[in-house]
Parts: sequence; C-alpha cells; structure tokens
Amino acid sequence: MMRILIVSWEYPPVVVGGLGRHVHHLATELAAAGHEVVVLSRQPTGTDAATHPTASRVEDGVLVVQVAEDPAHFVFGEDMLAWTLAMGHAMVRGGLALARPGVGNGWTPDVVHAHDWLVAHPAIALAEHFDVPLVSTIHATEAGRHSGWVSGRVNRQVHSIEWWLANDSDALVTCSASMEDEVARLFGPDLAPITVIRNGIDLTAWPYRDRAPRVGPPRLLFVGRLEYEKGVHDAIAALPRIRRSHPGTTLTIAGAGTQFTALQEAARTHRVARAVHFVGNLDHDDLLGWLHAADAIVLPSRYEPFGIIALEAAAAGTPLVASTAGGLGEAVVDDVTGLSFRPGDVAGLTSAVRETLDDPAAAARRSRVARERLTVDFGWGGVAERTATVYAGAKRRVRHPVGRPVIVQRPLPER
Repeated sequence: MMRILIVSWEYPPVVVGGLGRHVHHLATELAAAGHEVVVLSRQPTGTDAATHPTASRVEDGVLVVQVAEDPAHFVFGEDMLAWTLAMGHAMVRGGLALARPGVGNGWTPDVVHAHDWLVAHPAIALAEHFDVPLVSTIHATEAGRHSGWVSGRVNRQVHSIEWWLANDSDALVTCSASMEDEVARLFGPDLAPITVIRNGIDLTAWPYRDRAPRVGPPRLLFVGRLEYEKGVHDAIAALPRIRRSHPGTTLTIAGAGTQFTALQEAARTHRVARAVHFVGNLDHDDLLGWLHAADAIVLPSRYEPFGIIALEAAAAGTPLVASTAGGLGEAVVDDVTGLSFRPGDVAGLTSAVRETLDDPAAAARRSRVARERLTVDFGWGGVAERTATVYAGAKRRVRHPVGRPVIVQRPLPER
C-alpha cells in the first residue's frame, strides 16, 4: 500500500467543473483499496485566512486538507496568474505541515499526484521537498482549447506552465487517447511515459430509467460550462432546423460560464429565444431529473478532453447525441451507444437529433448498450487500480535544468 498526496484546485465542496468530481472519486476509491490518501485542495474563493485557517477533515477514508487564500487580494478572472501563485503558496505551506505534528502528524507521501496546471508550483515543490515521484494528470491544455493557438499573453503563460509541469513529471496520465496525442505533440519529445486512463462513473449515483413515451414537444438538454469550446452556439444554431421537422422542440442549457450573454444573443439571432432555457448550474438531484426527462442530451463540443457528462447521461439512460471532439469520440460509439457528428457541423448535429427523435426505439436500444458498456470500461475501481499501477511504476528521475519552452503556433489537427 502507498501513501499518496493528491494536489488539486478543486475538491468537494469546491467544484468548478468535472475535475473536482474526478479527483473525489479517484481519492475515495484509492482509500477504499487500502492506500493512505491525502488530498490537498483549497477552501472556497473569498475565504479569509485570518478567520478560517487551513481546515482538515477525514471523509470517506481520505484526509482532506483545504487551505485558505493568502492575504493578498486577487480575483481569478482578472488576476489569473497572481491568484494561482497565491493559491500555490498556501498549498505549499499546507503540504509541508503534513510532516509536522498537528495536521498530518509526521505523514510523508510516497508519490505526489498533480491535477492540471493550476497546481504545478505546489506539486513540483512538494515532490522535490519529499524527494518522491511526481505524477501529473493533464485533463486539458490551453493550446487545445484554442485549436493550437496561444497568441495571448495569459494564454502563453498558461501554456508554459503546462509545459513545465509535463516535463518535470515522472509519469503522465491523460483521460483519452486523443489527449495523449495532444500532450505528446505540445510538450514532447522528452516526456516521461504517458498512460491513458479514462474517467470513471459511479453507477449507483445515476440510476437508469427507460424513456417513457413522449408527451408534448421534444426536449433537448445541454450540460456543461458555457464556453466557446463546448459548442453550445452550434446547438442553438441547429435548433431552428430541428423545430422545422419537430415543431415545439426546446433546448435546456444547464451550466454557467463566460459565454452566457453571447449565447442569449445567439438564441435571439436565430429566433429561438423562447425555446432556449438557461437554468444555470444544477445540483445532483436536479441534474438527474433533467437527464431522465430529456429526449436527448446534445454535447456539441469543439474541444473536449473527455466529457464526463456523456457517462452520466449514459448511466441515466438519456439518448446521446455528441460530437467526435477528443474524448467524446471515445466515450460515445456512433450508432452503437449514441449518434455522433463532426465538431462544428451544424447540419450533422441537426441530422443526428432528428434521427434520435424519429426513432425512439432505436434510441432506447443505444441507451441500453451505453449503460452496459459503462460497467465494463468506466468503473472507478478500475480507474483507481490503473492509477495505482502508474504510481508504483513511477521513479523519480534525475533533474536537469530545463530551458523555457519555445512556443510554436500551429493549428491542432481536427478530430
């Protein structure tokens, strides 16, 4: 059994996207397998370190250490790099405290596991301090989110930190084969071995329900961050075409993000404002209700490292209509577990939705196959077992000074 220090900027109750849920499931499964697991994360934004110092608790067998923000005032959306460095500094202090009496009672790790670039500084520092291997999961890349271009100042800074984390790691994990290719292309050629370990799904949290015969107009659902790479604007553009063959069809958009206002305007531009409903972020029970009620979930991502919502929808029995972007092309098997279309192809999206609505029996068959596939390929126990194998095989390499990355602007290939 191993002593594992996981470093993540998200961990419940602090959840921004799928990363927080991923790390939570991984940590609890590793603990259930008998490993000693400590998660180093942060308290909610705005927490005052003077009144809420580092908090720790044991939950589901995991010691969760959540640090408060440093005294300096930074706003993530306006001072991203300064905010991230301040968070990292607080995390380093929290990690070092584990080896002292008190929080960790002299606990030291056998391995440090970093999740994404925001924790690069504390993860690298703590792995160096404890002289243990650094394993990093690269969930997405800045260049990937911008089709290979990192022309802005902050974009280049984020890309360079990702490059540093990848090149300083002793083992790398990606959630899909497409992300493995992306990481190797962007940060190679001298990387440690990369292992593909797909995201998992807790089937008990997403009970399956067969579709009842439709009553009333069709209901489509999107769930995810409201960002350009999620392709929500393509779903809105397709809605007028869908409504011509299926009158009254509505699109419910669950999530929040920087594109909210632009998407509202897109709905007005396409004259479907009354048919598009924005419901914000949903808690688990509300999301499950929407998944059970929808005639299909539409996931039109233009860039998607994995797309865990596709697994959650499949578990709940919601028919899948998804682009082939990145990991979605691996999570959804076209005409077997759902229907697929090329990223940005509004006509293809329209056709896939129409086919799903026109033949509910075929959609139900695909949904059942999708649910069955989850038990074989996406169980969290298997994810934890494969991750522990990566830990066991990681050896701390001899460190040599690394120069600054040369940033080459080139479009990433379409997927």
